Amino acid sequence: MEETLTVIRLGVPELLRRTLATTNPIESAFSVAENVTRRVKRWREGDMRQRWCVAGLMRAENKFHRVKGYRHMSELLKALDRLVLGKGLDENRKIA
Repeated sequence: MEETLTVIRLGVPELLRRTLATTNPIESAFSVAENVTRRVKRWREGDMRQRWCVAGLMRAENKFHRVKGYRHMSELLKALDRLVLGKGLDENRKIA
């Protein structure tokens, strides 16, 4: 809930905000990676584990679509810069 309120306070337009307020893209990517790594029968050292996980995420990447509201990414970056540089969030913005 806190992350959703942060996205709202950043002042990101509605379409991009809906995309950023959900974990569906991350869960979908991990699901595809899990399906790829499920077939591995013999895990060896850490490098091999990393390669299999990356292979799964790269397969998931092919299924990704454009982020809804991608044209507003510059506004998001500016808001994040303001936050990082210490100028704070827009507290005057109504949340509901």
